[in-house]
Amino acid sequence: MHSFELLSQKFALRFDRRHFPEEPATLYDPNEYFLKLGGKRVRPVLCLMGNELFEEIKEDAWHVGTAIELFHNFTLIHDDIMDKAPLRRGMQTVHTKYNENTALLAGDVMLVTAYEELNKISIEYLQSILYLFNKTAKEVCEGQQMDMDFEKMDSVSMDAYLKMIELKTSVALAASLQTGAILGGAGERNQHLLYEFGKKLGIAFQIQDDYLDAFGDPSKFGKQVGGDILANKKTFLLLHALSSSSPEQLKELQLLLEGNDADKVNKVLAIYRACKADEWAVQLKNRFLDEALAHLEDIAVLTKRKEPLRELALFLVKRDY
Repeated sequence: MHSFELLSQKFALRFDRRHFPEEPATLYDPNEYFLKLGGKRVRPVLCLMGNELFEEIKEDAWHVGTAIELFHNFTLIHDDIMDKAPLRRGMQTVHTKYNENTALLAGDVMLVTAYEELNKISIEYLQSILYLFNKTAKEVCEGQQMDMDFEKMDSVSMDAYLKMIELKTSVALAASLQTGAILGGAGERNQHLLYEFGKKLGIAFQIQDDYLDAFGDPSKFGKQVGGDILANKKTFLLLHALSSSSPEQLKELQLLLEGNDADKVNKVLAIYRACKADEWAVQLKNRFLDEALAHLEDIAVLTKRKEPLRELALFLVKRDY
């Protein structure tokens, strides 16, 4: 069994090559530029880990992992356009460095290339992998649309926010694991348990991300702390504060959200602490982590085979950056 770190290195060795033709350079070079920005490559490595949970890694898993990573980067290029984001991993986004029309086309051809990679796998797995890949791709789009819809809404329920996170973030992690399990010959029950493990882990991961944005150590987190607050982004913390603060706190919070107070971040954080949103977030995160680990425990393979996934889950959710 391999650790996440070792499989990440192995995947990078295979993935870090040219994926697109030389011409037209104005279309393909932007994609090569974007892929060179790197990233955690979590999703493709989860595919490899899902495969190795049940048997030795198949060649097909490398193709599926590559397709998953290309799809993920396609969504990032288009997300950056929607968010009008100037930077990604500290470098210019594709639409900023080139132009918006090129970024749209580059994203489109990135998606087509992902399907070309899927088409390399054995015919016995192709239909089930394609079904799961397409289902997940549609769900990610649904989650992104919900996220954009929420920006225009005054109030969002916790259930609706959870559903959005599930679609936008969690299902991609869950499906990456399940594609690996399919290639590893797992039965339906084991596939389902692994999918649920990934889904719950994804939610716990997002809660930790929201928490770190507000309460993280900026020297470790690598981003501006309070970025979500400045952007009035609806997060687990904000939704909890809106539903649990006192009438006076709620009035102050709404004024802060509507204005541009110079000390907005600290004032919002003070309200979060006063209504114990920080403690509540940690408890909620741990609840989803515990549920994820319970699903992993129920998978019918030797405990030692599950250890890399258990270690990864604890790292992703307990991280401070």
